[in-house]
Amino acid sequence: MRFLTYPNRVDLMSGLAEVIADALRVAIAERGRASLSVPGGTTPGPIFDALTGADLDWARVSVFLNDERWVGEDSPRSNTRLLRERLLIGRAAAARLVPLYAEAARPEDRLDDLICGLKPHLPIDVLLLGMGADMHTASLFPGADRLDEALSRHAPLLLPMRAEAAGEPRVTLTAPALTGARQVHVLITGAEKQTTIRRATGLSPAQAPIALILNQAIIHWAE
Repeated sequence: MRFLTYPNRVDLMSGLAEVIADALRVAIAERGRASLSVPGGTTPGPIFDALTGADLDWARVSVFLNDERWVGEDSPRSNTRLLRERLLIGRAAAARLVPLYAEAARPEDRLDDLICGLKPHLPIDVLLLGMGADMHTASLFPGADRLDEALSRHAPLLLPMRAEAAGEPRVTLTAPALTGARQVHVLITGAEKQTTIRRATGLSPAQAPIALILNQAIIHWAE
């Protein structure tokens, strides 16, 4: 993996936003379209803010989450809601949002529909991931109920995932979707995350799911 250190978090967020925008421009120029997969949560928020004004042909960009909680957009825990409020505004409002949630009691009830909607936007041109203190990424949590299946190269593109640390049931991208990305960037901050991700390089993906993509990832870090 490549490890890039930034002087501070402001430079990290603005610099990574530029990297992502440049990669999307290249993908559009080469293939006429681009796909961007991003994490939820508050950490990437400043990157989203910077991207909303990026000068690129957003109408040719599809955006989707790495994973989603199985909650509707009226929930404050919805990552889709976060994308609509923080990324898909300004110039970026022209991008296409590919859903990872559909109204149903369980993710299993709509999984086939979600996979069909996702397939045309793969492989991912730019994949931005985060990492938890437990070394999970997307909703690939250590000890999750279907982790082994999700880590298989034969896994479906999406799987439901349940884990004690996850709270609600979730839907997550799996190994084939993640490892098939053309560019992989991992965003982390703080000394603890730096130590954790370096430790993950010596562990299996079953122990540290982030290890699944470290051999192809660029790590972007600031204290």
